[in-house]
Amino acid sequence: MSTIKDLEPKVVWGNFYGLTQIPRPSKHEEKVREYLYQWGLAHNLETVIDKTGNVIIRKPATPGLEGRRGVILQGHMDMVPQKTADTDHDFLKDPISTKIADGWVAAEGTTLGADNGIGVALALSVLEDDTVKHGPVEVLVTYDEETGMTGANSLEPNVLKGDILINLDSEEEGELCVGCAGGLDATADFKYRSYRTPEGFVGYRLSVKGLQGGHSGMDISLYRANANKAVARILLPLIEKFGVKVAGFTGGSLRNAIPFEAEAEILIPSDNVRKAKACVEAVFAEIKAEFAESDPSAAMSFKKESAPAARYIQDSVMLRAVKAMLACPSGVIRMSRTMEGLTETSTNMAIVRTGNGHLTIHSLMRSAVDTSKAYLAERMRCIFELAGAKITFAGGYSGWTPKLDTPMNKVMMDQFKKVYGRDMKIMATHGGLECAIMGAKYPHWEMVSIGPTIVFPHSPDERVKIDSVGRTWEYLKAVLENVPEKQ
Repeated sequence: MSTIKDLEPKVVWGNFYGLTQIPRPSKHEEKVREYLYQWGLAHNLETVIDKTGNVIIRKPATPGLEGRRGVILQGHMDMVPQKTADTDHDFLKDPISTKIADGWVAAEGTTLGADNGIGVALALSVLEDDTVKHGPVEVLVTYDEETGMTGANSLEPNVLKGDILINLDSEEEGELCVGCAGGLDATADFKYRSYRTPEGFVGYRLSVKGLQGGHSGMDISLYRANANKAVARILLPLIEKFGVKVAGFTGGSLRNAIPFEAEAEILIPSDNVRKAKACVEAVFAEIKAEFAESDPSAAMSFKKESAPAARYIQDSVMLRAVKAMLACPSGVIRMSRTMEGLTETSTNMAIVRTGNGHLTIHSLMRSAVDTSKAYLAERMRCIFELAGAKITFAGGYSGWTPKLDTPMNKVMMDQFKKVYGRDMKIMATHGGLECAIMGAKYPHWEMVSIGPTIVFPHSPDERVKIDSVGRTWEYLKAVLENVPEKQ
């Protein structure tokens, strides 16, 4: 029975197989870091682990190509650990079990780790295969990309010697990524007192579900509904017109995901239940109609609880919080004027939580333009401070502004045309790439991002297209052989 080690090009698939055998979930990269370190030493290459945990492996130029500009091939060592409910797998101990089907490589009930294992395997293969012609090459493998880009954030200036970065973390063959959004996390915190529920109130649970959600970078321009905003929209007239009290609000789960579910536990005066129910249905009907195309499966549940909640959130704070949630922007703020179809600036109201006297609202802002992101942050600060909340910002990183007419872009386009016989598509992403963070520390770099076709990353359905890997390998070799001379 064929295994991935039998696939061509064997050097690439062999290196990817090696990575599948090493546990490497985000935040637990100890084993893969040591594996990469020992791999470099075994191949007699200069190999270092920097002060924070990134791995750097260097290979001298092919004889005769010493005058070429230095290239850094970059990927990340960690993977997203997801599995199906019926799969028995320990990501801290077990290797990934792979399968081949219909021209794709996938995993048995878990994420495959092709994001970004295939990119790292391509970089290692350049170091291993002495038939590849290249100038000075460095391979940089960062850690904890998936949950915070920690390795990229921790990378120190003046450690790397090259001035061209080829990031290998793109997931669509034939696309040359030359820009991405920067990000900034915002957390608004409302302090509240809780009070004992008085007599004469009935408990209900309001839920909005069935929304498509999606990645807050890649899918934000699809204008899908935000479950947190939808619940807040329903709550406002309930509070203002019918004396409804709120005992709890829960929505969203991930900072970089559009929330597809949210719910509120509410208390309704018994004599206003009928009117409140009619109001809920009317407002949700408006939401349903507005998002009929982007969220056709939107659903609402409004169910009576067996008993009302014992305590509720301070009325004045809850009202201000709901108003702030509705006033706060969430979604596309501005589309790019330089690249058609690219979102330039957006924000996503990702997570809402109540408990222990705090109502918190967590949003993730993105922009390819740092000043636009900063202005958006000021808008959000003003809204939440006026509403009486304390807002803090964290995890900020710069965007990677597209630069189209660079010498390296020309090499990438010319060699693609020779290898594929067609033009390469130049694009940028509204998602985050490590290029943005590292480029701020190495502003002289020319940066591009490429990769083979990977679908459904971060899920047990993840898979990588086999022939795409082979073509990307041939393309990468051609690019490296044609890197310009140093000026």
